[in-house]
Amino acid sequence: MADSLVIVESPAKAKTIGKYLGNKFIVKASMGHIRDLPKSQIGVEVENDFQPKYITIRGKGSVLKELKDASKKVKKVYLAADPDREGEAIAWHLAHYLEIDESDTCRVVFNEITKQAVKDAFKTPRPINMDLVNAQQARRILDRLVGYKISPLLWKKVKKGLSAGRVQSVAVKLIIDRENEIDAFVPEEYWTITAQLKKGNTAFEAKFYGLNGEKLELGNEAQMQTVLDAMGSAPFTVSEVKEKERMRNPAAPFTTSSLQQEAARKLGFRASKTMSVAQQLYEGVDLGKEGTVGLITYMRTDSTRVSPVAQEEAKGYIEEKYGPTYAPEQPRVYAKKNSNAQDAHEAVRPTSVLRDPETVKEFLSRDQFRLYKLVWERFVASQMSSAVLDTMTVDFNVGNGAIFRSVGSKVKFPGFMKIYVEGSDDEGAADEEKFLPPLAVAESIAADAVEPKQHFTQPPPRYSEARLVRMMEEIGIGRPSTYAPTLETIQKRGYVAMEEKRFIPTELGELVIQMMEEFFPEILDAEFTAHMEEDLDHVEDGKVDWVRVLGNFYDSFEKRLEVAEEEMKEVELQDEVSDEICEKCGRHMVFKMGRFGKFLACSGFPECRNTKPIVKDIGVACPKCKVGKIIERRSKKGRYFYGCDQYPGCDYVSWDKPASKPCPNCGGLMVEKRNRSGAKLVCTQCEHNEEVVEEPESAEL
Repeated sequence: MADSLVIVESPAKAKTIGKYLGNKFIVKASMGHIRDLPKSQIGVEVENDFQPKYITIRGKGSVLKELKDASKKVKKVYLAADPDREGEAIAWHLAHYLEIDESDTCRVVFNEITKQAVKDAFKTPRPINMDLVNAQQARRILDRLVGYKISPLLWKKVKKGLSAGRVQSVAVKLIIDRENEIDAFVPEEYWTITAQLKKGNTAFEAKFYGLNGEKLELGNEAQMQTVLDAMGSAPFTVSEVKEKERMRNPAAPFTTSSLQQEAARKLGFRASKTMSVAQQLYEGVDLGKEGTVGLITYMRTDSTRVSPVAQEEAKGYIEEKYGPTYAPEQPRVYAKKNSNAQDAHEAVRPTSVLRDPETVKEFLSRDQFRLYKLVWERFVASQMSSAVLDTMTVDFNVGNGAIFRSVGSKVKFPGFMKIYVEGSDDEGAADEEKFLPPLAVAESIAADAVEPKQHFTQPPPRYSEARLVRMMEEIGIGRPSTYAPTLETIQKRGYVAMEEKRFIPTELGELVIQMMEEFFPEILDAEFTAHMEEDLDHVEDGKVDWVRVLGNFYDSFEKRLEVAEEEMKEVELQDEVSDEICEKCGRHMVFKMGRFGKFLACSGFPECRNTKPIVKDIGVACPKCKVGKIIERRSKKGRYFYGCDQYPGCDYVSWDKPASKPCPNCGGLMVEKRNRSGAKLVCTQCEHNEEVVEEPESAEL
């Protein structure tokens, strides 16, 4: 008969841990939180030191009864929720419900779900950490006060169903501020001159650098023409060659934020998907004969710290697999990215580097394998030697004072690059990796071609999910556990939408933020929100009383509420009317904004609930029926696809965008294929393909 009951959050975690602990333990799941603040009221006694009024979450009755009954049949109950504020709060609520003294050694935590880690954790149970619990309570109550005090105002003055929040409102403001930057942006003309050179069989480029010994930016066609005139038809004569050795260090192992960013860049995952798949890898996967094992450490962390045991295991693997030169003499230690980073957990890493991705691939889903491979490669690379690159910068004198420059590099020793290279948001970042032939001073080379080109500066790009997470992390708003939920919430509320995987603000979002800026500027102040996060961290560290943090916030907030109640004006949102007529009732259709962008809805809502997507003619005739035109549409999941406007008469459909130009080889249909490195036009009938020339996106942040 079992002596002990262990309670975790999820059935998957219960299943994994149960296999490690044996017959003396019963392992059950609470299915997340069991108590929370009520939805029907604010649930916080502001006058009584902000005491929360928790109630049992609806639908948890049968789970709670099962846990209560099981707890009566054992000598000891262990609470093994996740090792963070949220997990500590779940354990505290369970202790309250099961009448366990919070000072009892009932709390068990582990950063990874492996047999050894779990067994070690049960040797050293501890009391519930009330500092952690109070930090979670303070955050929950802060969010409740902001949400339940401001939201009714927005319902009354704008429309029902709106909400405000500390972190979500700042995120929306960031998106609006970026949109305003784009609207205010004035493009500036500039020119480049690129020479195509060749020595032997090696072709390479040199770009105009300056004139008469000075660096010169070409701002107009006249300046460009001055350079061409100075060049004439003179050869490119090498004036200076600089060669040097450069070290390149690996990126740190993943934090929650960097994992979400890199999974977006390399795998195309949204933040919520990354966290969902990471949770599965953390909680455990059945590896056949090895049994169920947690493959990665806890995925909600802002620390890059790695345990000495994991470092030693990585070093042994690297030396055996690649040789001793690929492992540095001392294990790599990475500094905190910012002063707010907590160090309670390790970085996100594989629980064992010996489980390389290929050995576990057959047991994982496609998404699990791709994310595990990313985590594994990043961690192993982070413990490897630096790469060594030979860089070469060559200046050419051309004609009467024109200077051209060519920059290239080659890998002398790959080091960590043997396994992994971090992705980049800057699409020009790979330029330095071009190869140059051996060149000597005074050597002359004739140009195959000299191409002047006009460009215009580009506005800053809209935020993708990865870029917004990075920005939130940099300015200190939110925490690892809140990034993904925040991005989901601002879309569900209709404050922002996604277009081509970038956030755009909606009219509703702009209106709400405008009203918030007028009456609750502190809520939208990134510095204020970041300072509040620091206060919560101090509560967690036991340095600050949580009631005092709430009191300091509420004193000024209450005054703001009183002013807003009196002075906030009622606003009616007017829908933009389209030329489209509803085929069901004959009324005009209006533009609405959903989480995937604009769509058409009948103005007779709720009597008529007809909606339809906005279609966009891309100027290409249907290759199948030859009568219709190809239009751009969106799937229910927000993905673009292309189909004939004669549907259902013609069923032509394609995920790839058809091109207007036919294949120069066979006359067949060309479609646009996109990947991380850019876009290509590919023929659907023969093997012909060609690059799509695009203006480079400006570097972010």
